[in-house]
Amino acid sequence: SKSRRSGAAGGGTMTDGKAKTSPKAIKFLFGGLAGMGATVFVQPLDLVKNRMQLSGQGSKAREYKTSFHALVSILRNEGVRGIYTGLSAGLLRQATYTTTRLGIYTVLFEKMTGADGRPPNFLMKALIGMTAGATGAFVGTPAEVALIRMTADGRLPADQRRGYTNVFNALARITREEGLTTLWRGCIPTMARAVVVNAAQLASYSQSKQALLESGYFNDDILCHFCASMISGLVTTAASMPVDIVKTRIQNMRMIDGKPEYKNGLEVLVRVVGKEGFFSLWKGFTPYYARLGPHTVLTFIFLEQMNKRFFLL
Repeated sequence: SKSRRSGAAGGGTMTDGKAKTSPKAIKFLFGGLAGMGATVFVQPLDLVKNRMQLSGQGSKAREYKTSFHALVSILRNEGVRGIYTGLSAGLLRQATYTTTRLGIYTVLFEKMTGADGRPPNFLMKALIGMTAGATGAFVGTPAEVALIRMTADGRLPADQRRGYTNVFNALARITREEGLTTLWRGCIPTMARAVVVNAAQLASYSQSKQALLESGYFNDDILCHFCASMISGLVTTAASMPVDIVKTRIQNMRMIDGKPEYKNGLEVLVRVVGKEGFFSLWKGFTPYYARLGPHTVLTFIFLEQMNKRFFLL
């Protein structure tokens, strides 16, 4: 019988019964490049998602009725370039967060794979994903803070906008104006979200791909990667949105009379549910999945293709 192994998750492929694996540095590089490539395509959806998650605050409770309304409003008020606001921060986020999380995931996945090429079980995949996600989130939090603020800026009156010109300008100004530790504001909910996202995304992707391959109806090709990614994206969206809205609001908050707008993530949850309703925790579900689904698909497809090209060299 033919032994198969998850190529993207393990960062390797099977040749003549032996696992070929790429060097660890290549795993990290390919992970980051795959995430950055995907971000170029989905940045407008990330912008809409962030605006939707912030739209229930203060006097702007009905700022956007739907995701489509948000997109049209942004295009009308800020132009086509406006929907790519924060792209530099999105790319830096992928270069830090995704490089770290996918690199660590593939290294750990490889270590936990049996000598016979048998992949880790579902629970181990989830644990590996959570570890990789939390580590990547800590490394990527400064870029995440810059991304949230840059994508949120256009919804504010002109005199209240932060006006960051690019991600490096944002990081420098945040450090200068608010202190170095502000770059890690919302680090705990960011890491919590990453734990949920990676446990769901990476484990469900590996598990879905494995199940599709074992069904006998799929080969290890782009169609299989696409189907596994879409399943993974749906699971991840439903699981992670409540934590994501907490992260978004904390990272965008201002100081009011010398005090932070929110004390902690629990207060965000209580206020959102109390003022905007329980299902507001899934506000922006459509753009979130519309972003996460294709981003997941593109990331894993790019990663699979880079791994395959590498082994052909």
